[in-house]
Amino acid sequence: MKIATTDQASVTLVAIKGSIDSLNADQLTAALAEPIGRGRVHLVADFSEVTYVSSAGLRSLLATVKDCRRHGGDLRIAGLQAQVERVLAISGFTNILKIFAGVDGAVDSFQAQA
Repeated sequence: MKIATTDQASVTLVAIKGSIDSLNADQLTAALAEPIGRGRVHLVADFSEVTYVSSAGLRSLLATVKDCRRHGGDLRIAGLQAQVERVLAISGFTNILKIFAGVDGAVDSFQAQA
C-alpha cells in the first residue's frame, strides 16, 4: 500500500493505492491521524486505486471518522471500486461514511457545508 497526503485549502486529500489489510492498516491509521493532529479535520480519502479492504482497514476508517467528527470535521471517501464498495456496503459503512464518486465532489462537499 502507498499513501500520499496533500493539503488543499481546508481539506486534506489522502490518496491510497493498493490493498488495505492487517499488515498495513496501522500505517493507514497513522497517515490519516497525522493531519488530524495538525488540526486538519476535513479529510478526503481517495480510494480510486484501492483494490481490497479487510476488517482491519475498516477499523482504521471507523477510528478516523470518529476522531474527525469528535474534532468538528469528517472523513469522506471518494472513488470506490466496485469490490471495495461492496465490502463497505455489506459491513454497514455506507451508512456511517459519506461516499462520493470522485475526489472533486468529496472536496466540494466540505465547501458546501461551510
